[in-house]
Amino acid sequence: MNYVISLLKEIITRRRLIWDLSKADFKKRFVGSYFGVVWMFVQPVVTVLIYWLIFGPIGFKSAPPVPNASYVQWLIPGIAPWFFFAEALNCGTGCLQEYNYLVKKVVFKVEILPIIKLISCLFVHGFFVAIMFVVFLISGKAPQISWLQVLYYGFAASMFALALTYFTSAIQVFFKDMAQIVSICLQFGMWLTPIMYSEQLFLDKGLTMAPTILKLNPFYYIAAGYRDSMLTGDWFYMRPTLTVYFWGVTIVMMLVGLKVFKKLRPHFSDVL
Repeated sequence: MNYVISLLKEIITRRRLIWDLSKADFKKRFVGSYFGVVWMFVQPVVTVLIYWLIFGPIGFKSAPPVPNASYVQWLIPGIAPWFFFAEALNCGTGCLQEYNYLVKKVVFKVEILPIIKLISCLFVHGFFVAIMFVVFLISGKAPQISWLQVLYYGFAASMFALALTYFTSAIQVFFKDMAQIVSICLQFGMWLTPIMYSEQLFLDKGLTMAPTILKLNPFYYIAAGYRDSMLTGDWFYMRPTLTVYFWGVTIVMMLVGLKVFKKLRPHFSDVL
């Protein structure tokens, strides 16, 4: 617990440095790219368009479970947080290798590197959320106060991603295959989370236990929360069991990740 408290103090003390490094990391992504920041808009829009063609009215014709909502309106709030989570975990896993010159500095607190990557990914997520709001407004959806709840679920997704990143980034230094394992797990995770489809599909086939099993995936809480915020107007306290379960799992994973990170930290500079 002392380690966690000291880390929080370090984050507060070096908040300006973390912010500056996060902005630099964000800008670095588009160095040498002709279209630069435009790709942040193109990639998510094209991805949503592809899934809409496959699962929407042209493809499998998967009807959203929310009344008076189009498939695109139902898809975007589920896929937006997943893109952020997947990018944060992928980028964060390799952050110690990417910033190995900082890891080797004795005075530098390497625990802030995963946070820097997380904030950099949050910039991209902010653009995607802005696109989501625009799509809803253009499609005739009136703004709701519950839309502000996206900030809470974005914070929840950030903590969940950070908890995993502390573990994967520490292991990646010694086990180079961790990045590939994370990538494969994310591919499975996307389909194990009802993002493109509804769990109602399983109920229609008589698989009554399937929705309960899907809810064991902590990210279910995030995807459902974004949809609650944007579509139904439900608040997080209306899912008390899932809220307690999600934060319980996230806190445990955070403590485990930090413990592993702390134990392996003295050997980072030697290996890198």
